[in-house]
Amino acid sequence: MNSLQVSGILFDLDGVLVDSTPCVTRVWRAWAIEHGLNPDYVVHVAHGRRSIETIRTVAPTLDAEKENIEVERRELNDTEGVVVFDGAADLLRSLPANAWTVVTSGTRPLATKRLQVAGLPVPEHFVSADDVTKGKPNPEPYLKGAECLGVPAVECLVIEDAPSGIRSAHAAGSKVLAVPTTYPAEELKEADGLMRCLAQLRVAVIPGDGNRCLTVYW
Repeated sequence: MNSLQVSGILFDLDGVLVDSTPCVTRVWRAWAIEHGLNPDYVVHVAHGRRSIETIRTVAPTLDAEKENIEVERRELNDTEGVVVFDGAADLLRSLPANAWTVVTSGTRPLATKRLQVAGLPVPEHFVSADDVTKGKPNPEPYLKGAECLGVPAVECLVIEDAPSGIRSAHAAGSKVLAVPTTYPAEELKEADGLMRCLAQLRVAVIPGDGNRCLTVYW
């Protein structure tokens, strides 16, 4: 068993705490087909990125702002199949509220809705696509996530499911554990560790141990 001491944990949302793959795939495939794009490629690119950056990448000639509004509308209206991953609820309940938060490439309304549909707590402060000027793989999202917890990013552990998120976390100075829920394990090799599933993660809270208050086991 491996272990690591950290001050806080930053969770990506989709593919880590919540399985939204069915609705994400439906929305992006339909949008890609409507615009004459390769749906498999678009879906592959979309995971782990802000939707506006996905649009700019796969369809640079389109009005990204306009298309982003439409994609957001579709995602908000499609929650069929959104479920919580095994272990997520128990894990979050075991953590002090100020020791974890969510850093997602989705917008604040979308992230809030998916957390609520999955029956998970909505952190008072979390980082969404609305809160950054540059999304993953830029370090900005995870730097801001660490700020939410009031600790340096180098003292945070990030839980991710996408290569862009892993690169974002590393650029911020954080360690990363990955779960192969969205991408196969061979595409997650840049992570510092790979779990079979989130339920494998265990966290011990160390009271009165200064800033380093969590020991993470996997």
